[in-house]
Amino acid sequence: MDAGGLAADAPVAAAGHEPNRYLWEGLVRFAWPDIAESLDFDSEAGMFCAVGSSSDLAWLKTAVESVITSPEAVRDIIPRAEAWGFEFDD
Repeated sequence: MDAGGLAADAPVAAAGHEPNRYLWEGLVRFAWPDIAESLDFDSEAGMFCAVGSSSDLAWLKTAVESVITSPEAVRDIIPRAEAWGFEFDD
C-alpha cells in the first residue's frame, strides 16, 4: 500500500503524526495485534508492506481498508492507542 494520498491522511496529520509506513505498521500492531504477530513487515520509502499467508493478508487488507478510507476510524484509533501508551514510530 502506498503511504500517503489517503483519505485518512488529514486526520493522521491533525493528530500530530506523519501518514507514513511506520504509522500504518504501528496502527496495525495496535489495532490488530493478533494478526500483526503472524505477519512480517517489510515497509520502505513511501510503502507499507506486510508479508504473510494469503488468509492473513486478506484479513489485514479488509481491516486496513476500513481505516484508510475512513477519517472517523483514524480519529478513533490514534487517540485510543496513545491513551494506552502506544507510541507510533512515525
